[in-house]
Amino acid sequence: MTTAVRTSPSRTEVLRAPRVHAVPLRTSTWVALAVASLVGLAAFGWPLVVAPEAGLAHAADAPVVLGAVLAGLLLVVHLALADGGMDVKAVALLGLLSAVGAVLRQLSAGAAGIELVFAALVLGGRVLGPGFGFALGTTTLATSALLTGGVGPWLPFQMLAASWVGLGAGLLPSRVGGRREVTMLAAYGAVASLAFGVAMNLSFWPYTLGAGTDLSFVAGAPVLENLRRLLLFSAATSLGWDLGRAVTTAVGLALVGAPVLAVLRRTATRAAFLPAPERAGDTSR
Repeated sequence: MTTAVRTSPSRTEVLRAPRVHAVPLRTSTWVALAVASLVGLAAFGWPLVVAPEAGLAHAADAPVVLGAVLAGLLLVVHLALADGGMDVKAVALLGLLSAVGAVLRQLSAGAAGIELVFAALVLGGRVLGPGFGFALGTTTLATSALLTGGVGPWLPFQMLAASWVGLGAGLLPSRVGGRREVTMLAAYGAVASLAFGVAMNLSFWPYTLGAGTDLSFVAGAPVLENLRRLLLFSAATSLGWDLGRAVTTAVGLALVGAPVLAVLRRTATRAAFLPAPERAGDTSR
């Protein structure tokens, strides 16, 4: 008579954490996110394609108009996310992480671009899904602005750009785990931080320098020419800040990524956003 012996799992076994959707995304919600992203790209990128004779090319109030459009669109997306099934636990967790991110932004937005809020957005989006990451980016930047009085036409652009950071983190490959996952998140955080800086420059660059300089926006110029001018403007004005943000985000994720991921996944498990993770190769169930 033989007795089956079950051995304890080895230390080399990897815990598989299924993809989480703290905010379940229905087709209508995906459509809302896609529309918001397309309109946002248009709001950020119109200087690259606008015709010289267009009124928008010479309107100093264009950022205000576009900011109002983005603010209304973000409100619609948040309503769609709530309609998609954001329950009270998800709302509570969103509020908590938004507050943490807003405080981090106030404490770390110092000299040389030291800014840790993007690490929080990346980790939240990674664990809790793209819909949650999108909402987290919006609410974190809005909360931070309300705390400091930093509300203006630039805020909707900041909110949307931060939302893309959280959304992208939630869309990263889910099968990557362990140290590779932390490395992937650190690399993504650095690239996203740099892209955020360039995007925010693009939102106000056409009105900053006036005409006649090598860095000025030229309405109707070829896209590559205006992109070259934008990148030169970014290098001359904000590269140090953007590099500081990228480095601190990557270092922060490398240092605290693993334990924070574990805490967030344990929280998600207890909140019933996902089942308890199973060990790879465990066939006993």
